[in-house]
Amino acid sequence: MFALLIAVIRAIDNNPQRSTHYNNRRVSIVKKSTLGKLGLATAAGLLATAANAHFKLNEPASWIVEDERGDPQKIAPCGGTIADGGTRTGLVTDVTGGEMLRIAIEETIYHPGHYRVSLARRINWLPEDTVPTMKDTDRGPRSDRFEIDENPQAPVLVDGLWENYERRTGPQETEVRIPNIDCEGCFLQVVQFMSDHPGFGEGGFTYHHCAMLNITADPELPMDRGW
Repeated sequence: MFALLIAVIRAIDNNPQRSTHYNNRRVSIVKKSTLGKLGLATAAGLLATAANAHFKLNEPASWIVEDERGDPQKIAPCGGTIADGGTRTGLVTDVTGGEMLRIAIEETIYHPGHYRVSLARRINWLPEDTVPTMKDTDRGPRSDRFEIDENPQAPVLVDGLWENYERRTGPQETEVRIPNIDCEGCFLQVVQFMSDHPGFGEGGFTYHHCAMLNITADPELPMDRGW
């Protein structure tokens, strides 16, 4: 995957209007200058601490290049670090509103906890990270549990995904229904909330990945409101 993303980035300069296919789904390649205007949320004044990446977003295509462990992914809402804001891939996945979209990740280093998937028209409309309850341990304060919304509302699509408290790594996948809307350049966010974790300066107890979607409403279905 990493080699594919590098090749796509190089192709942008030669033909910024290209489209291609990624895992059997058509994706568009947009100009890096367009993505550069979006930027990443900054965390000036926070102290960076060393931590390994914990998951990769394999599908839909990530909006920034990820290494073999999924880095960079610390800063909310869409990854990056203070030192490395991430290199834009330029990949945008085309989706029809009302259809199911495959979400595929790979846990590269285990942490207990769960995942949440959200969708927003603008990057700053994505939800804030959930704040965990804390517990005292012989290793110092650590995150305990995160509240899970059993009936999520926009912008959250699903919460409590892949909840797990037994050691595991490897691929996980599911499908989520994309609302029937028109949205060019929507942000799909996948975050991992980590329990029993001391936290880190750039992202607290959460890792973040995003993908960009071009959603075209299905005229045969009613439009979804609130998105």
